Amino acid sequence: MKKITKETYLNWYKDMLFWRKFEDKLAAVYIQQKVRGFLHLYNGQEAVLAGSLHAMDLTKDKMITAYRNHVQPIGMGVDPKRVMAELYGKVTGTSKGMGGSMHIFSKEHRFYGGHGIVGGQIPLGAGIAFGDKYHDKDAVTLTYFGDGAARQGSLHETFNMAMLWKLPVVFVVENNGYAMGTSVERTANHEDIWKLGLGYEMPCRPVDGMNPVKVAEAMYEAIEHARKGNGPTFLEMKTYRYRGHSMSDAQHYRTKDEVAEYKKIDPITQVLDIIKEKKYATDAEIEATNKEVKALVAECEKFAEESPFPEKQQLYDVVYEQTDYPFLKHR
Repeated sequence: MKKITKETYLNWYKDMLFWRKFEDKLAAVYIQQKVRGFLHLYNGQEAVLAGSLHAMDLTKDKMITAYRNHVQPIGMGVDPKRVMAELYGKVTGTSKGMGGSMHIFSKEHRFYGGHGIVGGQIPLGAGIAFGDKYHDKDAVTLTYFGDGAARQGSLHETFNMAMLWKLPVVFVVENNGYAMGTSVERTANHEDIWKLGLGYEMPCRPVDGMNPVKVAEAMYEAIEHARKGNGPTFLEMKTYRYRGHSMSDAQHYRTKDEVAEYKKIDPITQVLDIIKEKKYATDAEIEATNKEVKALVAECEKFAEESPFPEKQQLYDVVYEQTDYPFLKHR
């Protein structure tokens, strides 16, 4: 694994802060009804992505996740302006404004969504990995899902085939404690989701998902295991989301005190504390980073605001590949 250096911490701080502020802005414009539909935010879970990216080979490895998917493509290299434009429904978005919040996608940067069906991406991630193995590509697919999706039957079918065929895939459950509003303890007779891998003799273990260092170490081991042809690993990232399941979530199922306790281990704060402790940056340099992040978020917002909405004709152009499709009638 690449060494975790001063530059690593400085990049982690800037990236995670940007992801947090990017989504805070989305929450603000959602209230203004500039972003519509569902909006699921990643606040609190940033260490899972930061650590994973450090362990990945971004020239070939792939990623697929659920509908809490705005910052992952940014981490994979997608222009954040295009991500915000997609949420605005603008033609400059990643899917020309047709995918919206839950369906960010970039083939160029090997980010395969954004999926609204709970657990739907689990077999798809294994399928991508199967394609890489079939075509002798030295790539690993990281497949993320939430604790609620871990209860879907498709997980078991996928785990069985992934082990049988030794697919180059890493399964990651981001256990933030709640499937929408249902706590993990109410969904099974045990709370150790990682143990689901034991029935398939799949390497599996829990990981501190609030610490990017712990995430990076576990992810690197799992990725290399897959890359060497040894098959999948299942990691349970113990994390927490500070906002509701979506913007419409009143969060009656948890207390403000519980959220406050988890904010004491905020991954951004943890990284910043180390930067200060090891004197990796001065207060002035940290403030400069904060201002840079704020300016970048404002740039994304301006781009999305000023971009045009798609023309109506696009509804037809993106559905039918064949331009003279015989069953298409214009009225």
